[in-house]
Amino acid sequence: MGNKLYVGNLPYSFRDGDLEQTFSEFGAVQSAKVMMERDTGRSKGFGFVEMGSDAEAQAAIQGVHGKNFGGRDLVVNVARPMEPRPPRSGGFGGGYGGGRGAY
Repeated sequence: MGNKLYVGNLPYSFRDGDLEQTFSEFGAVQSAKVMMERDTGRSKGFGFVEMGSDAEAQAAIQGVHGKNFGGRDLVVNVARPMEPRPPRSGGFGGGYGGGRGAY
């Protein structure tokens, strides 16, 4: 199954310690990380928790998924590996003007 969990729909006030405290009720928390916006320092509203074992991860899913925190029902499931993203295109060459040439 996997012991790394995705936790979504977090209240924006949630921090790493809140996540760890919430999941420690179900076993040993190896790590707890709320993902933050790089530029603003605000929470992105999701994070990841790594539990000590698959059984503890399953217990945490059962116990926390759907639980209401700060008016939001948490979504908890096994984290999937990050899928590769297509390369970002940048610079000039599209978007504005439609390539109409000189006036």
